[in-house]
Amino acid sequence: MANNGDRSRNGARGKTPAQQLLDRLGPVNRWHDPEHIGDFGLPARVDMETLLEPHAKAGPASRIGPIEKVHAFWFAGMSCDGCTVSVTGAGKPSIESLLLGAHPGLPRVILHHPVVNLEAGPNFLKAHERALKGELDSPYVIILEGSMTDELKAMETGGWWAGQGEEPWGKDGAERAVTANEWMARLAPNAAASLAIGTCASWGGIPSAEGNPTGAMSLMDFLGAEYRSAFGVPVVNIPGCAPIGDNFTETVAAILYFLQGFGPLPEFDELGRPGWLFGDTVHRHCVRGAYYEEGDYAEEFGDKECLVEVGCWGPVVKCNIASRGAINHVGGCMNVGGVCIGCTMPGFPDKFTPFYKSPPGSKVSTIASRMLGSLIQPLRVYSSEHLDREVRWDIHNDVPSGWSSQKAEPGPLRDIGHRFYDMIRRSSDTSKHGGEAWGKRTEWTEAKNPALDTHTTGNGALSDEREVSRQG
Repeated sequence: MANNGDRSRNGARGKTPAQQLLDRLGPVNRWHDPEHIGDFGLPARVDMETLLEPHAKAGPASRIGPIEKVHAFWFAGMSCDGCTVSVTGAGKPSIESLLLGAHPGLPRVILHHPVVNLEAGPNFLKAHERALKGELDSPYVIILEGSMTDELKAMETGGWWAGQGEEPWGKDGAERAVTANEWMARLAPNAAASLAIGTCASWGGIPSAEGNPTGAMSLMDFLGAEYRSAFGVPVVNIPGCAPIGDNFTETVAAILYFLQGFGPLPEFDELGRPGWLFGDTVHRHCVRGAYYEEGDYAEEFGDKECLVEVGCWGPVVKCNIASRGAINHVGGCMNVGGVCIGCTMPGFPDKFTPFYKSPPGSKVSTIASRMLGSLIQPLRVYSSEHLDREVRWDIHNDVPSGWSSQKAEPGPLRDIGHRFYDMIRRSSDTSKHGGEAWGKRTEWTEAKNPALDTHTTGNGALSDEREVSRQG
C-alpha cells in the first residue's frame, strides 16, 4: 500500500494522483441528451432542488451576502456510508435546515447525494455535468465520504474501485463507469471548497490499513499540498469513524458564512481540521478525567473509573466526542463506557492496534498518577468531610438525617485541622468581619460554654443562632 502511495505521489514529473488520473483519462466533451433520458430516474417527475425550492426560506430577505444557493456534490469512495448516517442525524444545524436555507444569512444548500436524493441515473448527474461545463447558476462545493483509491492500479486490469454513475465518456461516446476519483479530480479546480468527511476521506482510514490492495488515500493526498479551491481554501478535514454529525454541519455553516462574505474563514489547524472542534484531546473533556488525576483506573469494561489501562487513547487523541456526544449531546465512546481507539487521528487504524490494550506509554503516566493520587485522594476526602456539613451541624454536633442510623462526628484533631483549613481559605477574604477565620462561628464555642453568652456581635446584639444555642 505504501509503495502504491509513493508511486502515485511522486510519479510522472511529481504530479498528484488527481493530475495523473486526468492525464490518463483525458478531457471530456460529451454529455447525456436530456430528451433521450426523459423521466428515467425521476420517480416523482421532479428533482430534489425543484421539490424543495417552494419551501426554502433563503432569499433576499434572509441572506446577508450575494449567494442565494450553493450546490454540494457528495461522492462516496471506499466507504461504509456511516458518515452519511451521522450527518442525517445532525441537529446543530440539521441537514434539513441547511437544505431549506433556514439559517439567517446562509445560502440554501442544494445537495446531490447518491443515497438521499429523489432523482437517480442520468438525471441525478445533470447538475454534475452542468458544473463541469461551467453552466451552474451558483457556486458549488465537493464532499468526499470514504477514501480515494489508486484507480490507475485498477485500470491496469480493466477495472475500477469506486464508481458513481456512468457518462458517455468511453470510446466513440460509449457509456462508461465514472469513479468518485474522476469526479473529484475534474470538479475540484473550480469548487468553492473541498471537504473530506470522516477518517477515511480525511486520512485514508480503514481502507488504507496494512495489507489493503486499493492504494487507498485521503482527499488531501489525492489533490496534493498545493491544492486550493476557487475561493483559496485548502482541503477541509472533519475526521471521525463515524464523525459527529454536528461537527460536519457546523463546519459547513461556518464555511458558507465565509463564502457569503459575512466573516473570515474560521480557524483550522495545520492538518485542515476545524480548530474549535479538534483543538483539545478527548481526555481534557472526558467525564472520567478526574479518576485519572486521582490515579483510579478501571480494571475491566463496565467499571466507572478512567479507562486508560483497558486500552483508551484519550489523552493523546484530538476529538470532542466526550463533550459533544454522538448525537444531540447524548452518548459518545467514553460517556457510555467505551475506550477511545483513536478513530479521528491520521495514524488510525495501524498505529492504534491492537485495540483494547493498554497504550505502551500509559504505564509511565499511570504510575505517576497513582503516586500523586495516593496523596490527593485522602486530602480530598478530608476536605469533603468538613465541607459536606452545614455550619449548624457543627454547632450542635448532630446531623438530623434519617438516611443513616450511625453518623460519626469529627473528633478533636479533625476539628482543629478543619479550623486550620478554614483559616487558610479565609486569609485572603477582604470582606470578612473581625474575629475567627473559620467556618465554625463563635456560636459553636458559646453552645459549649454558656458563660460566654455575654459576647455580642459587631453591632452589639446577640445573634439569632447564639440565642437559639443559649435557649437550647
